[in-house]
Amino acid sequence: MNLHIICNPISGNGSGKAVGQKTMQLLSQRGISAIYHETEHPLQAIDFASQAVREHADTVVAIGGDGTLHEVAQSLADTSTAFGIIPAGTGNDYVKTIHVPTDPEKALDLILTGEPRPVDTVRINDRLFLNECGCGFDVMVLDYAENAKRYVKGILPYLHGVLQTIRHFKDIRISLSIDDEPLRERSILVLAVGNGRFIGGGIPIAPEAIPDDGLLDVLCVRGMSKPRMLSVLPELLKGKIQTFPETEHRRAKKLCVEGKGIRVNIDGEIIAMDRAEIEIKPASLLVYRP
Repeated sequence: MNLHIICNPISGNGSGKAVGQKTMQLLSQRGISAIYHETEHPLQAIDFASQAVREHADTVVAIGGDGTLHEVAQSLADTSTAFGIIPAGTGNDYVKTIHVPTDPEKALDLILTGEPRPVDTVRINDRLFLNECGCGFDVMVLDYAENAKRYVKGILPYLHGVLQTIRHFKDIRISLSIDDEPLRERSILVLAVGNGRFIGGGIPIAPEAIPDDGLLDVLCVRGMSKPRMLSVLPELLKGKIQTFPETEHRRAKKLCVEGKGIRVNIDGEIIAMDRAEIEIKPASLLVYRP
């Protein structure tokens, strides 16, 4: 096996480096050689993965969180190089949908003994994502959560972000078109476009999304009062967002979102744009998964 390992050493508040070292030890014990890359700055994982593809790697393994997976996928989509994942982030949301083990040794066993299977990716303008993009409430949640990640792990930073956002959030106005419908202006609390099911360390924002069905799960939630936000929060955490009367749930192949300077969450990274064209790319990435 022509195997490349790409490790983000600062993922998971620094646990990524230890997971990377452990992975290389396990490979050595099994007599398996691998080329090891350790990132030193954002976007470097894209370059390492591109290099692996040029060198005809059979498999590229990403060790890190959702941001690291997002970067590696940019280079592996639409190639024959398979994608192995060893989770080492704080949220690890994408792997919750595809059921990759969070234990590093079990995740490595899956890569070494399993067969990769295709999953969908999603194109948004000039880049792609694996898990979820959206605008509105969840973007402000990420802003607050990023600061809290320095102190707590897992879902706790995001719960802090949710509570702070409820205090300060104001509805945003966007124009939305789904599957070539005319653009229609809306006042929203959140627009979530899911290929995966979870954000924020396990919040089921698109609880019925399937990552290999060739469709996007689009959830558009109308604005609501702050007391109403507080009342639905427990139901949101239970995956019942689709039961809210304010929620419109659609499955689609593409959509367009417009709004002056809208801030869009793309797999955890927030980017400002005026227009987002989003389209599913069926079966465009080979991933080791149960």
